[in-house]
Amino acid sequence: MASKRDYYEVLGVEKGADDAAIKRAFKRLAIKYHPDRNKDPDAGEKFREINEAYQVLSDPQKRAAYDQYGFAGADGSQAGGGNPFGAGGADFSDMFGDIFGDIFGAGRGGFGSRSSGPREIRGRDLRARITITLEEAVKGCKKKLNVKTYVKCDTCGGSGLGKNGKKETCPHCHGQGQIFMRQGFMQVSQTCPHCNGSGYVITDGCKSCSGTGRVLKSKTLEVDIAAGVDTGDRIRLTGEGEAGLNGAPAGDLYVVIEVKDHEIFTRDGNDLYCEVPISFTTAALGGKVEVPTLEGAVNISIRPETQTGIMMRIPGKGVKSYNSSFKGNLYCKIVVETPINLTAHQKELLKEFEASLNGEDKDSKDSKDDKSSKDEKSAKKRSESAARHKPKSEGFIKGVKKFFDDLSS
Repeated sequence: MASKRDYYEVLGVEKGADDAAIKRAFKRLAIKYHPDRNKDPDAGEKFREINEAYQVLSDPQKRAAYDQYGFAGADGSQAGGGNPFGAGGADFSDMFGDIFGDIFGAGRGGFGSRSSGPREIRGRDLRARITITLEEAVKGCKKKLNVKTYVKCDTCGGSGLGKNGKKETCPHCHGQGQIFMRQGFMQVSQTCPHCNGSGYVITDGCKSCSGTGRVLKSKTLEVDIAAGVDTGDRIRLTGEGEAGLNGAPAGDLYVVIEVKDHEIFTRDGNDLYCEVPISFTTAALGGKVEVPTLEGAVNISIRPETQTGIMMRIPGKGVKSYNSSFKGNLYCKIVVETPINLTAHQKELLKEFEASLNGEDKDSKDSKDDKSSKDEKSAKKRSESAARHKPKSEGFIKGVKKFFDDLSS
């Protein structure tokens, strides 16, 4: 028989290592050499060696005896028979569940453990959507919502029991809510399919709900929507989700808000945006323009020579969100509107106006064919007049000319 290796050496820890270090070392090595994972012929023997070392070093009394007397002390502390997993016939699956619970996501109440017991089957959470207007979102409102879901059975009060019904321990899981299966050194648990994890079965169940404690119905809820909500915000209605089985707690209902597009305003956080059309005359000469807000109309001043695209800010006329005391602003984008459906007289007036912008008054127009109109001085005057009245147009024309000159050079 091969001689035993020092237990500290087996786990790869120092003699003065604390319990946490010993536990970490065991977890790492046990995962590496577990026969269900490692198909090496020696894996089983190594795993037993690792387990034996851990059984001694994880127990304060056994470890103290081993430190003082070596293997003789350890053998004396385990003098209970041939169980390779420790004294007193301790089930390795209990230890394994404790060690690997955090890895497999179960802990003492899950993987390989008999202590999990029955559980309540809580109802599922539900999701619904409510569409509201921008005005309703800003001011807050109440909305009716129809939901079709499982609700508590009125006949049995959610218990699932008939008139002479009883709850009896599930004969398959013996009230544990789980059934266990061994796979090598491991003991795996799963929810009992006969009682759905409740640990009991019902005899003479309620006829209205077939013993489930719930029935499918439509219910109407009133949802209180706070002022300032926006698209994507959620409202949680506790206990208004699907009813649980046999009186278990109901789930929650999550109401998702969707705000309709508005004809005038666009919302971005707490700020509102809109376009304000103004006449050509107002843009050129300036004036007052009435602008709508969510609180009523206000007047804003348009400066002379205002161009399309200018953004004007009206402080405090935006939205105050439900989770903030800050109120946003209203931003107005000025759009100069081109007149349509012009009469012949109006068109003629515009032509005269355009000529005046180009430095061509009526007299100069009448003498258009005159030889002096081709004078370089007159052309320069017209150019200067157009540049003074239409700087963007002239700048664009010059830029286009330069572009083609550069292409041809």
